[in-house]
Amino acid sequence: MMKPDPVRRCLAARSNVNDVAGRLLTWLGVLCLCAQAVSGEPTNAGEAAARRAAADAAVSNKFAAWMSTLPAEQQAWETVLEQNLGSFYLPIYQRDKLAGKVTAWDFVLDDPRLPRVLLIGDSVSRGYTLPVRQALAGFANVHRAPENCGPAANGLKKLEIWLAPGRWDLIHFNFGIHDRATKAADYEQRLEQLLKRLKSSGAKILWASTTPIPPDTKDGPAATQAILEKNLLAARVMEKHGVAINDLHRAVLPLLAEFQNAKDVHFNSAGYEFLGQQVATGIRAALGNRPPGGR
Repeated sequence: MMKPDPVRRCLAARSNVNDVAGRLLTWLGVLCLCAQAVSGEPTNAGEAAARRAAADAAVSNKFAAWMSTLPAEQQAWETVLEQNLGSFYLPIYQRDKLAGKVTAWDFVLDDPRLPRVLLIGDSVSRGYTLPVRQALAGFANVHRAPENCGPAANGLKKLEIWLAPGRWDLIHFNFGIHDRATKAADYEQRLEQLLKRLKSSGAKILWASTTPIPPDTKDGPAATQAILEKNLLAARVMEKHGVAINDLHRAVLPLLAEFQNAKDVHFNSAGYEFLGQQVATGIRAALGNRPPGGR
């Protein structure tokens, strides 16, 4: 009887090893899938996106049920928010409301004895809205535009929506961080157009200088310089039209290490509280620091 060829024995052994290894890998894969199913973790990006969409839809449905219980005036405001907050902010806002949280975009039921104030601005202004509201409680009805207002170009598109509900006594506004790459001539022209419409509302107008962009953000020192240039340009436009300036940039600049998030344009809670006090002080001064009662 012939002895098995050593080469064949080696190949057969390797085949057995590969077969066992293959089976082990298959079982490991099954175990991983089972673990993911038990843990609820998505197995791929598509599944993750689908789960997020399903979660957002569930929140939206719950929110719609809650919204149907509200008075008509508040329902109208919530509809405006749905149409303007966008896919990023709307689910966040709806989750917050379902959790019972107070937000910058909450419906404001006006006290008819008090002046009406509108805040227009980006996410930084969103951050200081609640502190302003708290600081001016009993002095003014403080509203904010129903979105992250973005660049001045978006203001020109959306201003009629933001100004729609009623008469305003004072409008405090800013465009800048989202305009850091906007050409100077375009930025100036858009501010001119915005001012023309804002002043036609009959409200007092108060411009907020743009808060600093630190040089260690992803845009680098060029963005820091761009904001300085945009603030200078905006100051000239405001001076030309007799509009007062609430200089938030100058006020917070010495305190960035304490108040601004690292490598970010946004602020911590203490920073927003500080900015809110600055905004409230500017609004009080613009309205004459008068006590409540009559407009």
